[in-house]
Amino acid sequence: MLPTREEMKSALELRHTKAVQDRLAEASVAVCGLGGLGSHIAVALARCGIGGLHLLDFDVVELSNLNRQQYGLAQLGRPKTEALKEELLSFWPYMEIRTDRVRLTEDNAVELLAGERYICEAFDTPEAKAMLTDCVLTRLPDAYLVGASGMAGFGNSNAIVTRRITERYYLCGDGVSGLQEGRGLMAPRVMLCAAHQANQVLELILKGAGIGLEGTEVGLTGQERV
Repeated sequence: MLPTREEMKSALELRHTKAVQDRLAEASVAVCGLGGLGSHIAVALARCGIGGLHLLDFDVVELSNLNRQQYGLAQLGRPKTEALKEELLSFWPYMEIRTDRVRLTEDNAVELLAGERYICEAFDTPEAKAMLTDCVLTRLPDAYLVGASGMAGFGNSNAIVTRRITERYYLCGDGVSGLQEGRGLMAPRVMLCAAHQANQVLELILKGAGIGLEGTEVGLTGQERV
């Protein structure tokens, strides 16, 4: 039998405490791009019991995606929005999920993301990343943006870090590793970067509720601070 909402909530409270879980259950996050980064971000947030997700992507699941994205062979050819929603609801069925199967552009991004407090940029191309960053930081003044840059290849896991660029913009990755021969996008480093993004969103949500957190953050200078 499917556990009730209260049973699942209680199980999460045992792990996270009630104060943390209450805050997460009230929060919603937009994930822009549902590839290697976005699919893992969404799964991580859902497993934490986030209240809602807004999933945005225009693409379908392809065979070349399976080396690093949260999809299976049975989902080939399906819209990523549908396939990922199905997977998320399989383990967190009480979450609210909104989907938009659309390519985000400078003409529609602001309208589609209006009202979102926490936005994850999980695109593949520098052009799309720059477009979304500009739209959020210049036209959505109440939103936080958590983006990514530099996660290709293998090795040097500790080079993947989270940097605070401005008060509302955080960037995860090593900032330098792009695609090159023999060093493409591979699951471990992509997942590491996605985990950084999901973790930063959790920190923003919980700090915004006045819940104290321990840890370090990398600031503009690149120096870690407690």
